[in-house]
Amino acid sequence: MINLIPMTVRGAEKLRRELKKLKSINRPRIIAAIAEAREHGDLKENAEYHSAREEQSFCEGRIKEIELKLSNSQIIDVTKISNNGRVIFGSTVSILNIKNNEKFTYRIVGDDESDFKKNLISINSPIARGLIGKEINDVVIICTPGGDVEYKILKINYI
Repeated sequence: MINLIPMTVRGAEKLRRELKKLKSINRPRIIAAIAEAREHGDLKENAEYHSAREEQSFCEGRIKEIELKLSNSQIIDVTKISNNGRVIFGSTVSILNIKNNEKFTYRIVGDDESDFKKNLISINSPIARGLIGKEINDVVIICTPGGDVEYKILKINYI
């Protein structure tokens, strides 16, 4: 059985855009660079040729990776699923660190979409795993490398 990869609608669209760019812009450019480098003669010591082939290898590998992820993805639109007031995949959660009163807002997304600087956390992160299924005003204990941290859930949005 294939494990489905959870992904938000935005995450799937981002991967589709990247795939389109790789196939329609990068791939033809690389093919042209290889053809041009071949015209320079001896391929053994042709740095341009080897560089273009390396770039082609990376590009084709990324295309295959994205196609596999998209074909095995479970695209979840948080606005269209029942949530019962609980934290679910795709929801945006505001939490309060009980010890120091710092507030954070995170959106729980798939692994490929996560970007901590943009407050997008992976469904597989310790914070997300601790928040899933919880409700507003619940207190959760998250195990971090620096020790256990208590957070209170302040708000949950499904956008």
